[in-house]
Amino acid sequence: MRKHFLFCGPSGSGKTSVVHYLLAQFPFMRFSVSATTRTKRHNEVDGQDYYFLSVEEFQKKIDEGAFIEWEQVYEGRYYGTLHSEIERIEAMNCSVIFDVDVEGGMTIKKCFGDNLLTVFIRPPSVDDLRQRLIARSTETAESLKKRLDKSVFELGFEKHFDNVIVNSDLEEACKKAKLLVEKFLGTDSSK
Repeated sequence: MRKHFLFCGPSGSGKTSVVHYLLAQFPFMRFSVSATTRTKRHNEVDGQDYYFLSVEEFQKKIDEGAFIEWEQVYEGRYYGTLHSEIERIEAMNCSVIFDVDVEGGMTIKKCFGDNLLTVFIRPPSVDDLRQRLIARSTETAESLKKRLDKSVFELGFEKHFDNVIVNSDLEEACKKAKLLVEKFLGTDSSK
């Protein structure tokens, strides 16, 4: 069975930046595009960043058993990983790299077992996380509070991951993630 890679952490932890770095380093990896009901941002592309679905479409797919995992992350805002997305990537003879919510990550971990490298990316502190989210300029005061509350909850999951990277410096976090992938694959370039 092909090896896959799971990266989780609170919003603003830098996990997506680490995943994009790894995709550039390892041509056999393909990003698992999640489905969501959230509004598409101006710079996002449907089918590339997310599969943007209405709440009704998402709920229909839940009823059909189309998801490996799904969560209602915020009120009325769903995210999930479609079985068809994993099948699409595996049909290309590639490994899947997941960037998902921690609760979804726990479900994915159960599905793939030892064939999955699990990495939790965390900020140095909740205050650092707050500053990163403010710097994005995408949050209202209310959504910032919700994200921070959820982030504190998510930080409690790090003990369930095989590896933890504290992202105080993105370049260093990326290097550490690359070494973890190489070690998992048995191709550790640091030897």
